[in-house]
Amino acid sequence: QVQLVESGGGLVQAGGSLRLSCAASGLTFSRLVVGWFRQAPGKEREFVSTISWSGGSTYYTDSVKGRFTISRDNAKNTVYLQMNSLKPEDTAVYYCAAVSTYRDPYYYRSNEKYDYWGQGTQVTVSS
Repeated sequence: QVQLVESGGGLVQAGGSLRLSCAASGLTFSRLVVGWFRQAPGKEREFVSTISWSGGSTYYTDSVKGRFTISRDNAKNTVYLQMNSLKPEDTAVYYCAAVSTYRDPYYYRSNEKYDYWGQGTQVTVSS
């Protein structure tokens, strides 16, 4: 069956870095657009970043541009989210999501566009 498993979350001080991983199984990984979303307590889940099947096209929400980098390794069926210069407002549960498409991920910057979701990993940034 389809499975997305996130890892790499944790507690970090403001200004620090974390790298999240999203490992996929049960899907043809190279056909997937993969996105990262996050949900802070009391808030709705929001888009963070997305990457095309080839890795050649990426998008970010404005608040993380210049600090976060999404990438993928299709040989390892894994997408990464490198998070630098972390801020307390980045604290949230981070989810990866996937959808099988060759379309540009520009069209996949909202929750309802994705078919598969991971269980989430907690990121806590202390001030």
